[in-house]
Amino acid sequence: MKKKDIVIFILLIVPSPLIAQINTNTIVKEIIFFDDFESETKNWIVEFEKPSTSHLRIDNGKLDINTSAGATVWFRNKLSGDILITFDATIIDSSGINDRVSDLNAFWMASDQSNNNIFTRNGKFSSYDNLNLYYAGIGGHDNTKTRFRKYHYNGEKPVIKEYLDKDHLLEGNKTYSIEIFVEENRTMFYLNKILYFDYLDDNPITEGYFAFRTTRSHQQIKNFKIYHLLKEKKCNE
Repeated sequence: MKKKDIVIFILLIVPSPLIAQINTNTIVKEIIFFDDFESETKNWIVEFEKPSTSHLRIDNGKLDINTSAGATVWFRNKLSGDILITFDATIIDSSGINDRVSDLNAFWMASDQSNNNIFTRNGKFSSYDNLNLYYAGIGGHDNTKTRFRKYHYNGEKPVIKEYLDKDHLLEGNKTYSIEIFVEENRTMFYLNKILYFDYLDDNPITEGYFAFRTTRSHQQIKNFKIYHLLKEKKCNE
């Protein structure tokens, strides 16, 4: 993040450490950003594959993403170091034109080797193939698969973990709590306090951008927060 952004974020909150239990570890974390989606979308940059039939707007304290095709909604500030990203997401299923229970996805620690400005794509999923990033796709392929991938600059994006069972897929109109950890060479993805993905990376990505990612769906996001992970202690010490 830019220095001036960090100063603004600290003024918005009382920067006291918080404690969270994750498995057998105690994580000490300090909030550095939050968005309550009360008035505007200035913290976000959207790339719609079909912008004429899609929208991004604020709806009663939620970020409303309604898209007829591919969509990537970038948090505009670059992240680095040990962090935790949290938010709540709901896949809307109320007979709307884009209401499809599928693709609660995310990019994190994304970067473009050839361009410092990452916000240059058109929302089509394949346009992100040459980025370096981590990717979680919950309920992809018409809600039949849940996957974790690591993208590489050369276009490789191997599936590292995959679920096909119903318990790891999506339900419409259900609110999901997401936690994404990045700490040294490890990244973890929790959904409703259940660990879906836990990846130890021999060549970890230590900085980059976060984005909500989806295609042909209607989703609402709230309670978006970013924490800096200060330290870790084992409970049995």
